[in-house]
Amino acid sequence: MPAEGCRSSAALRDCYTSDVLPQKAANPESPIRKSAPTLGLVLLGSLAVSLLALLFFSWLAREVFEGELAKFDLHLRMVVHQYANPTLTLAMEAISDLGSPVFLSALFVALIITFLLVHWRHAALWLAITMAGALALDVTLKDFFHRTRPVAYFIPEPSGYSFPSGHALGSFCFYMLLAGLLTARIHGLAARVLIWVFAALLVAAIGFSRVYLGVHWPTDVIAGYAAAAFWVAGLVTADRWRRR
Repeated sequence: MPAEGCRSSAALRDCYTSDVLPQKAANPESPIRKSAPTLGLVLLGSLAVSLLALLFFSWLAREVFEGELAKFDLHLRMVVHQYANPTLTLAMEAISDLGSPVFLSALFVALIITFLLVHWRHAALWLAITMAGALALDVTLKDFFHRTRPVAYFIPEPSGYSFPSGHALGSFCFYMLLAGLLTARIHGLAARVLIWVFAALLVAAIGFSRVYLGVHWPTDVIAGYAAAAFWVAGLVTADRWRRR
């Protein structure tokens, strides 16, 4: 029997639609949770982060190549190196590998396949666009600035230029975006916070390992983070603008 208030054909149709047919769920494909009251704030916030990161990177690059931060790089490099020991070196090599192009490429392929299998197509697209942009930024910026690498302490000196750090740039884009994609699908606040904290600590550890191993100046790592923040925040800005 139809409920009270659903006796007319129009009312009966409305009741059936609201009570029986499933409602369209919010699309969780974006790495940022979509909530109408916060769309504007997210748009402005991501735009601000992207612009600030770009300005900071520009300032840092100028200071580095004018020699203003040479003492900072040398001092921090020496401070880090004085705590070196065989056990810590092994740990830093392992952590550095988590941000290497080979490891990230393998993990990228595995995640793209997984996302497609579970029908997270937009997540796969987000990851593909983000990492393609990260690769383009890394190659373009290194070729543009031509900064010579410092002398490596514990491992063979990598090929290529030093500024910005590709490990820092790539790991920031990969792990921070992955954290966003995962937390967009998790409702528990504690779990979301834990994922973000773990991703941030992992990215920071990868950057630190590059300085410890002596294959990058500290400002290379900082520049990598700034370039990555500009790119990821810019993508979030574009996504928020498209969803307005």
